[in-house]
Amino acid sequence: MTGANKKSNILRLGVNIDHVATVRNARGGQYPDPLRAALLAEQAGADGITAHLREDRRHITDGDIESLMAGLTVPLNFEMAATPEMQKIALRHTPHAVCIVPEKREERTTEGGLELAREENRIGDFIAPLRDAGCRVSIFIAAEPAQIEAAARIGAPVIELHTGAYCDAHAEGRLTERDAELERLRDMSKFAKSLGLEVHAGHGLNYETVKPVAAFPEVMELNIGHFLIGESIFLGLEPAIKQMRNLMDEARA
Repeated sequence: MTGANKKSNILRLGVNIDHVATVRNARGGQYPDPLRAALLAEQAGADGITAHLREDRRHITDGDIESLMAGLTVPLNFEMAATPEMQKIALRHTPHAVCIVPEKREERTTEGGLELAREENRIGDFIAPLRDAGCRVSIFIAAEPAQIEAAARIGAPVIELHTGAYCDAHAEGRLTERDAELERLRDMSKFAKSLGLEVHAGHGLNYETVKPVAAFPEVMELNIGHFLIGESIFLGLEPAIKQMRNLMDEARA
């Protein structure tokens, strides 16, 4: 394999540190510090850090975004809803990447992909200033042709495929459904790449489910958070991330 091909085959790991902030906010105060977790993730081999600034600030806060922008040396992937408030914050900071996600206040976590096909014109207008400012814009969507085609039409350079249905089916022992969801992710990764989109994936991935998705050659980045923060209670954050990195590398090899 040539050096160029080796480089193109690298699968990036983005570590989401939202739930470090969840633990901090359970009691208030300053600890544990999401920035400290992000810096440890860098040391452990994370290629980027993901943080979702929600409307209700249930975990990451505006101050966290300030600290992450000032302290990180790897890219920050700023997850946000498509609202004027979040667009203004993103344009003020101009992080390396902005991922547009659906958001409902009553949900515990992001429950599905953005219904881009229904909001194509609005989202297209929304992301234009972010792209002009130099942010790499991605859209978090289900692995469905209509959503992927809409992403290509509005000029979003990146999509992130929602892997939650696959991971839930695995956890619940619905193996036929799990395999069907994995096949859908594989097919839609190929389809998205054929349209010129960079493909990322994430949501619910753990040590048991990551390798089949990591093996897709079209997928360039996985974003994983809740599992790694939970596993760090038992292993420590660096070992937890290194184990995930090793599994990803094994799958890609």
